[in-house]
Amino acid sequence: MSRDLPPLDDARLRDLALHYVGRYATSEAKLRRYLSRKLFERGWSGDETPPLDAIVARLVDLGYVDDRRFAEARGRSLAARGFGARRVTADLGAAGIAGDLAGEVAGMGDAEAAALAFARRRRLGPFDPRPADPATERQRRQKAVAAMLRAGHDMAVTRRVLSSSPVSED
Repeated sequence: MSRDLPPLDDARLRDLALHYVGRYATSEAKLRRYLSRKLFERGWSGDETPPLDAIVARLVDLGYVDDRRFAEARGRSLAARGFGARRVTADLGAAGIAGDLAGEVAGMGDAEAAALAFARRRRLGPFDPRPADPATERQRRQKAVAAMLRAGHDMAVTRRVLSSSPVSED
């Protein structure tokens, strides 16, 4: 079921931008990509170029889009889910956050707490409910280390968390 939507004009483009920022927390770059995609899908009805930059700048001036606030909220959310600084920085970079701001936000969290949250969620190291088995212990540890590193944790924190004493989830 395909419906033909009319090409966008200035008012419709502004309405789309307002609807998007009202519904989703976003960065300037993500909003610009969204509006560009809508222009590609529906086309532009005017003779002049679409006022993408002006619309995005206006929403930034009004405080509806704030890269710092977006980055801090996203960084806290990812850290609470157990992701490390490298993963947070990469995620924020993909959302269009400047590298220095992404690095600053990623370094704000408690690396050990994030690693413990990840280990708990994935049942790694001290949260592994399976009994110790010397035959498979090396392989299980290698897999746990690889998972922690993929989640963005550095090796020192990974070693500390995985070598801590077992925890019961009662």
